[in-house]
Amino acid sequence: MASSSSSGLTFKLHPLVILNISDHYTRVKSQMNPPISSGSTTTTNSINGGDQQQNQLPPRVYGCVIGVQRGRTVEIFNSFELLYDPSTHSLDRVFLLKKQELYKKVFPQFYILGWYSTGSDAQESDMHIHKALMDINESPVYVLLNPSINHAQKDLPICIYESELHVIDGIPQLIFVRSSYTIETVEAERISVDHVAHLKPSDGGTAATQLAAHLTGIHSAIKMLNSRIRVLHQYLVAMQKGDIPSENSLLRQVSSLLRRLPAIESEKFQDDFLMEYNDTLLITYLAMITNCSSAMNELVDKFNTAYDRHSRRGGRTAFI
Repeated sequence: MASSSSSGLTFKLHPLVILNISDHYTRVKSQMNPPISSGSTTTTNSINGGDQQQNQLPPRVYGCVIGVQRGRTVEIFNSFELLYDPSTHSLDRVFLLKKQELYKKVFPQFYILGWYSTGSDAQESDMHIHKALMDINESPVYVLLNPSINHAQKDLPICIYESELHVIDGIPQLIFVRSSYTIETVEAERISVDHVAHLKPSDGGTAATQLAAHLTGIHSAIKMLNSRIRVLHQYLVAMQKGDIPSENSLLRQVSSLLRRLPAIESEKFQDDFLMEYNDTLLITYLAMITNCSSAMNELVDKFNTAYDRHSRRGGRTAFI
């Protein structure tokens, strides 16, 4: 396998493809390793089959990726699952053609661009599947998701491979070469991913935990925006001093970016900000008063209950 591709294609990958592959792998893995029930039978099975489960290889899932190609730009929008026959190392052709026909009815502009699988690296058997799809797409792409967790890795565990014909030992052979890609999103995908990221945890997280996570995300975004603005400011100062040459194209890009920043120095913004700030303080103050009143009512009720018991003995009246 070569290090990088030389085709010159630009790949854009949408988050929906990554979510589909991850969901496919998670479902297959959970079906192969169902949750163990409690009981003596479970204990016996776990003792006898513990080594077998530990030695069991993680499952591999397969599917097709669909999208559009405009010139030298390949944009992968979606994917669907496929049936795999491990004995012949091939995909179910009838199922593939049927799924392709169904997708054509809903998304007529989408074409099969290639296929996907899971694993740490491309294998020799993957080339058989790759060649089988060349009658549908003469140059299919191979999207590989690595499901193993690596906390030290900062990049997405996704690789995109192309196939190129190389001469090895005097014999022409197809090999996989890795291609670079960028993540492309639309508004609906950004909203969906943000919604999934802020789902309430299953361990019963409180509203305070959700608010803290939300505020932490906002703080990180503002911090990143501030750092990027500082970089632009330092660049403009260095250009003004003559340390770096002036480039009109970069200045136009900087000017365009600065126009997108919100203008927060206007008098209207100050009035709206102070009004919203005062409303927030008022709501917080009313909430504190409500909590104090509730706590006072509980204290009075407890005092009356205790004093009523004492008054029955001494003949005194209640406090309130």
